[in-house]
Amino acid sequence: MAISDIVTPLDSAVLETKQQYKVYFKIVNHAFKELVNSIKTHNICNELETQFISQYCELLTYSLEAFRVKYLFDDIEKMRIDLTDSGFPNYLEFRYLLNDLGLKHEFMQKLPSAESLKEEFLETLIKKKQAVSDYKLHQAASIVYYSSMDKNYIFKKYVQGKIVRNKSGDVARNLVSWSFYDVSLNRPFICFLYFDVHKTSVADYTDEIYNVLEKVADRTMSLKMMAYAIDKKLPKMLPKMIKMIDLGPLHSIFAKDQLPITHSILKAIAGKTMDISNFAISLTTTEISSKGKFTEGSIFNKQHLQIWETQKVEKLLFAPHRVIQRLYGDIPEEMHLLTHEPYELPNLTI
Repeated sequence: MAISDIVTPLDSAVLETKQQYKVYFKIVNHAFKELVNSIKTHNICNELETQFISQYCELLTYSLEAFRVKYLFDDIEKMRIDLTDSGFPNYLEFRYLLNDLGLKHEFMQKLPSAESLKEEFLETLIKKKQAVSDYKLHQAASIVYYSSMDKNYIFKKYVQGKIVRNKSGDVARNLVSWSFYDVSLNRPFICFLYFDVHKTSVADYTDEIYNVLEKVADRTMSLKMMAYAIDKKLPKMLPKMIKMIDLGPLHSIFAKDQLPITHSILKAIAGKTMDISNFAISLTTTEISSKGKFTEGSIFNKQHLQIWETQKVEKLLFAPHRVIQRLYGDIPEEMHLLTHEPYELPNLTI
């Protein structure tokens, strides 16, 4: 089947063929790579934040490569794209991936050795002049998958970043980042917390900070609610600013949502006015800063908590030039909701 013949009906959430896998992973990897480059180029985030965004996106692309290898020659199991406003693999796929790699020693024992499989391939291709069976190709892909993939680099439900010194000191002395894959939205989020500490050192308070963040900030929620929970549970922390970045949805031929941007792209692809490589990726940043503090509790059990200003939300869009033109012509009212003109990304050639 030619790549131009790939069809992904809206009622199907499963990648069925090798061509579909090939195109999907090319689109996602290209989108993340160029998204990070655009964030750097246009100074959408500061230098320190951009470094962390790049690292978290590397974990995501590594995980996607693991998916590609895992399903390359698997005729039974198929990877599922999420049905909500996502365009990314369903969160359960990440769970299955971690489970697989946690048991890779047991699985590797059931597979033939790479050397014996290589010899069998040569005999089949050169001596017998026959094609290698899909079953043997699946075994070879499984060997590559289990021997080359490291579960420590897979994007997990919650990924903790290290606490670093904010050298500029413009907001606070310290910065901690973390990322999570929200199980309800099936999208990755990246968070940044700028803070100072009171009557302790960062080194002595690090473990407690990490523990609290994982418990109360591992899913999408109102940023003020997240800030209050962090502030309440970490009395020696003085949080000054929190920023949350929503990476997605990814709008492409493989998306299954009802969003106007997605449907405009699908309509253009169905009408043959754009090819299947076209895509767009939405990004939303939400930010709050402390503008004072208040005291909560009794005279013997006081705690100073931050007063947070109104959330600042920015809705951004990244896409190739032709997609941007199409969206302005097809859904101008939707484009006017953006807080900035769309950022142009290079075209993807498939």
